[in-house]
Amino acid sequence: MCRLYGFCATEATKVECTLVHAQNALIAQSKSDQSGKSHAHGWGVVTYEDEKPHRERQAWAAYHGEHFERAASKIYAPLVVAHVRRATVGGPSLENTHPFTFDQWTFAHNGTIPHFDRLKPRFLEKIDPKLRKKIEGETDSEHLFYFALTKLENAECDNLTDLLTTLAQEVEDWVHDISPTAKLGLNVILTDGKMIAGSRLGRSLFYVQRQGIYDCEICGFPHIHHSPDRSHNALVVASEPITHEAWNEIPERSIWRADIKSGHIAISRF
Repeated sequence: MCRLYGFCATEATKVECTLVHAQNALIAQSKSDQSGKSHAHGWGVVTYEDEKPHRERQAWAAYHGEHFERAASKIYAPLVVAHVRRATVGGPSLENTHPFTFDQWTFAHNGTIPHFDRLKPRFLEKIDPKLRKKIEGETDSEHLFYFALTKLENAECDNLTDLLTTLAQEVEDWVHDISPTAKLGLNVILTDGKMIAGSRLGRSLFYVQRQGIYDCEICGFPHIHHSPDRSHNALVVASEPITHEAWNEIPERSIWRADIKSGHIAISRF
């Protein structure tokens, strides 16, 4: 298990309050989520600069020391992906810490692929040899990322919604070939800095949309330097509601996709 956070907005935004200061900020979830479990085996944050992912991560708890808080305080971006890890496949190490990045792509995963020790050879067989060499760690998540990139490289799917639908269904079939009753956890976020999408399968996931100028409930100020000649919209997707806003639950067995330019979300079932 892990905790996910994805943010996109129509203009650069400061996200420190939702990552650090809110009543259920990501740093709080790293210490104890709503079920009482900690996610203390690493943290990572990705923003985009010049259309390339800029990543900061550590293999220790977000609440340990000031490193996570310091990283969060510097973020002013239109797109953010963050993750706190509870290790299930692969021990605590930098190589196993999310998010994973390659070229313009960023990927984070909440959940576990059951029987991954038996499925790993199948993943490696399916992953393009050039991408297979890029795998640094031991996690099911990193293998899943490069499997997804292989599908993109081979143009097997027309868009991110189709890609994530196919990915979820194929991996679920593999798991059920071994154990028909096994529970797959496949909440993911995938982005190239221009598009952002994800899945919900087997873990909780919520979103909140913010339309217009938003005064933060924590600090009382908007987190943007807004130009009045354009509209402002933002979207936050997270494993758990973070603030007192009216969060919406993303249905189980769903793919979501957000339009970064408008901040709107589209959800489809699979």
